[in-house]
Amino acid sequence: MLIKVIDRITDQAVHETMWTMYRDAFEELNHLAVQRHLMTRDEFDAVMADTRVDKYLALDDDGTICGVATYTNDLDAVPLIAPQYFERHWPEQYNAHKIWYIGFVAVSPHAQGREAFGQLVEQMYMVASAQNGLVCLDICNHNDEVRRMSRVFRMMVSRLSDNMKFTRIDQQSYWLYEFPAAA
Repeated sequence: MLIKVIDRITDQAVHETMWTMYRDAFEELNHLAVQRHLMTRDEFDAVMADTRVDKYLALDDDGTICGVATYTNDLDAVPLIAPQYFERHWPEQYNAHKIWYIGFVAVSPHAQGREAFGQLVEQMYMVASAQNGLVCLDICNHNDEVRRMSRVFRMMVSRLSDNMKFTRIDQQSYWLYEFPAAA
């Protein structure tokens, strides 16, 4: 398996393959999580064209794309986070551009259970760890409770580093006020 890092997707066939893989991986979450986890096609296209965001492609031995991830240390390139939060809590790393954000990691169904996910995460880890950086990602409650994604990330990275700290830095709750008909 080969991991290829590029800053812009220009090949339309590759772009379509990535969109389909991404959509298939995250579409179901729109039914399981309050906050939308699937970018619109326009948002996805903008990310693929944004050179501030690296695109990590996992390629099978025959060159078929079997995984894709996005990764950036330009926090202004991530629309739904507040760079000011990171600037306040980790000013030294923020000013040195040593805070990375994983936008998403998606693996095609035929590569599930294989090494694509792990290879993508490992390659991103190596970039940040080489600079004593920080890596942030968001995991919705469903993916954490059902798929145990925070545990998966922690275990994968702890195999690569014996001095990694893994901390929840924020949590958002959604509340519903219901007004049933009077009995």
